[in-house]
Amino acid sequence: MALNDSRPRMGGPIPKFNEYHIWKTLYCLNRESPIGRKKLATLLDIGEGSTRTILSLLQENGNILIRKNGVSLTPEGKKIWNGVAMNVSPISVETLTIGNINCAVQVPQAANKVKFGCEERDHAIMSGATGATTLIYSNGTIMFPGNDYPLDSKSDKAIKSTFKLSEGDVIIIGTAESLAAAEEGAVTAGLKLLGGLRTTHEEVPQESSLSSINELLAMSFMIHDLVGGLPVCAKSKDDLGIRIENGAVVDNAYTGAVLEEVLKVGTTIRRIATSGPYKGIRVIVTPLEVNNKVVAAIGVVDIRTMAGVSNLIRLHEDDDL
Repeated sequence: MALNDSRPRMGGPIPKFNEYHIWKTLYCLNRESPIGRKKLATLLDIGEGSTRTILSLLQENGNILIRKNGVSLTPEGKKIWNGVAMNVSPISVETLTIGNINCAVQVPQAANKVKFGCEERDHAIMSGATGATTLIYSNGTIMFPGNDYPLDSKSDKAIKSTFKLSEGDVIIIGTAESLAAAEEGAVTAGLKLLGGLRTTHEEVPQESSLSSINELLAMSFMIHDLVGGLPVCAKSKDDLGIRIENGAVVDNAYTGAVLEEVLKVGTTIRRIATSGPYKGIRVIVTPLEVNNKVVAAIGVVDIRTMAGVSNLIRLHEDDDL
């Protein structure tokens, strides 16, 4: 699902939500309906402005009905939910994870999509969790991907008492310093395993060589090093973006007006940012193309101009790069 909203923005804060929050909106509406907007914002643990944006996106795609008594799923919305339905629950399996707080999701019949389990871990970490453990259920046994060794009896009992398992189910256990972060990590990893959240029944695009957010992250860090540690921002068409400063990811749910514009028009843009955390600073953003299609946008922020240093980034389109 493409999360970016193509409608023009007139400044102000960028909504802080991602695919997980849209999934949880569907999850909450499937469990209890109708739900008022304020209650939904509380359940999602995001602001009412971001909640309104999510509901607007879902309403435009015909997934929800908004009435005086609250929000409810349409038949189309229920079809979308059925394609990404996962059970989620806190769980106590300290011997399996590296953290004290754990939350597990049950991904129905997705065992054939699991490779090594490290992919789910990486997606969970990118969403803010400390880590994640992937397990599969086969022939009545819960095991790690790629081997036939069963779990310890305590962990096995904890998982089976939490979920009603079926052949081929996957259990992803997110771990973090808070239950909210553990849940977001587990759900995000589960969504990636299912192929992402799509609010319409459009055809699934062919996979490009930029196959994961991890590749975009690696490329962004490379550019960050090449430009001497200047801030780097990047966003793919199908995922929320990242913002890197001082050698670390400072925002893993980032987007910006120039990034969105480059994704839309497919050309390099040099300008002074007019909104967001880099307002008033020169930026250059360029598209990344695969098979003649724009799949991502990557930008560099020339913060050196703030200190009176000659800028690294040139604003004139005819300058050599």
